[in-house]
Amino acid sequence: MNPSRPMSAADADFEGVFEGANVGDVRGFPRVALAEAARKGPAALSATDQFDDWRISLRRAVLAEVEAFVSARCTDTLGDCGVDAAGEVLLEFVKGGKCLRSTFMYLGWLSGAPPSEAALSATASLELLHAFALLQDDVMDDSPSRRGLPAAHIQFERWHRQRGLSGSSRRFGESAAVLLGDLCLIWAEQMLRDCGLSRHQLHRAWPRYDAMRTELAVGQFADLTLDVRKLPTLDAVLNVARLKSGNYTVRRPLEIGAAMAGCSEHTLARLGEYGSAVGEAFQLRDDILGVFGSPGTTGKPNGGDLLERKATSLMVAAYELADNSTRREFGKLVDRDHLTDEDLEHWRSLIFATGAVQRIEELITDRVEIAQKALDSSGIDGPISGALASMAGVCTKRAA
Repeated sequence: MNPSRPMSAADADFEGVFEGANVGDVRGFPRVALAEAARKGPAALSATDQFDDWRISLRRAVLAEVEAFVSARCTDTLGDCGVDAAGEVLLEFVKGGKCLRSTFMYLGWLSGAPPSEAALSATASLELLHAFALLQDDVMDDSPSRRGLPAAHIQFERWHRQRGLSGSSRRFGESAAVLLGDLCLIWAEQMLRDCGLSRHQLHRAWPRYDAMRTELAVGQFADLTLDVRKLPTLDAVLNVARLKSGNYTVRRPLEIGAAMAGCSEHTLARLGEYGSAVGEAFQLRDDILGVFGSPGTTGKPNGGDLLERKATSLMVAAYELADNSTRREFGKLVDRDHLTDEDLEHWRSLIFATGAVQRIEELITDRVEIAQKALDSSGIDGPISGALASMAGVCTKRAA
C-alpha cells in the first residue's frame, strides 16, 4: 500500500491481494491496463481465485481511467476556481472506492456482449457519480471522515481557516464540497457520453441512468426525514434504503450495462430482480456496520449511525423487538446531548440483546436467496452468473 496514505476501507477490502502494487497511486497507470482488463471476459470468471484476480484488475483499470479523466479536467477547468486544494481533494477522493457499481455495470454488459474497452470506460463513469453522492452526503450528515480521511468539507474548511479568509470557514467548506459534487455529477455523464460506445447503445441506457439519479436524489430527500425519534416502520426504512442505496449500488448499474449490451427484456428483468435483492441486502449489511463496524475498517466514525440518531433497519428492528424497559433506555440515549464511548457501547449491547442483529441477518439471507433464484432463471452464461453470485457475497459478507 502507499505508505504516505492511510489505508481506506476500500483498500482494506483488497489487502493482501495487491501485494507489490501501489493501490493508492494509480496516476500514470498505463492505458493498456484498461484494454487488458476489458479483454478478460467470461473465461476469467470461472473460478473463485480467477474472479478475485479479475476484480482486482478491473478496479485498478477503473480507478486509473477515472483519475486520468479527473486530472485532465482539474488542469483545464478546476485550476481557475481559486481554490488550489480542490483538485487535490477530488483526486484523493476518487482513488479510494471499491468500484462496486462499476463492477456491476460491466457484469451487466458481459451478460449480453463480449468484453469491450469502451464499455469498461463507460462503467468507470459511475465512480464519479458515486463521488458526487458521497461528497454531498457527508455534508448532509455532517460526517467528519470518509474512507479513513477527513471528509472533503472538513478539508476545505481547514483550507479556508489556514488562509485567514473572510466569512465562515465551516460554511465555505460545506459549499465547496457541494460544488465539487456538482462537478462530479456533470463529469460523470460526460464521461459516459464520451466513452466510445455508439449513440444507439447509449440511448438504451439513458432511461435507466436517469431513473438511477432520480432515485438517488429522492432517496436522499427521504433519508433526511428519517429520525429514530419518530420511529418509522421497518418497511418505510427499507423503502428509503432501496431508493437511496440498493437500486443505485446494484440494480441500476447492472441494468444500464445490460441495456447497453442489448440484453433481452427477460434478462433485464431477472437482473433487476437480482439487483433489487442484493442492493437491499447491501444496505442491510451497511446498517449493521453503521453500529457495530470498526472505524479502522469502515473508515467511518465509531457508532456513526448512533451518533446521528439514524433510523436504520437495525435501529428500528431493535426498537420493535425491545421490551418496555429497553425502549426507555433507548429513549434516554436518543435524547442525550452528548454520547460518550461508554454510552455507545451500552447502546450497542442493548441493540444486540433485542435480537435485532439476528433479525437483520435473516433478512440479508432471504434477499441473497431471492437473488440466486433470479440468476438461476436468467439464462445468463454460467461464468457471468457465477460472478454475480460471488458479487452478492462481496456485498453482504463484508466488514466495510
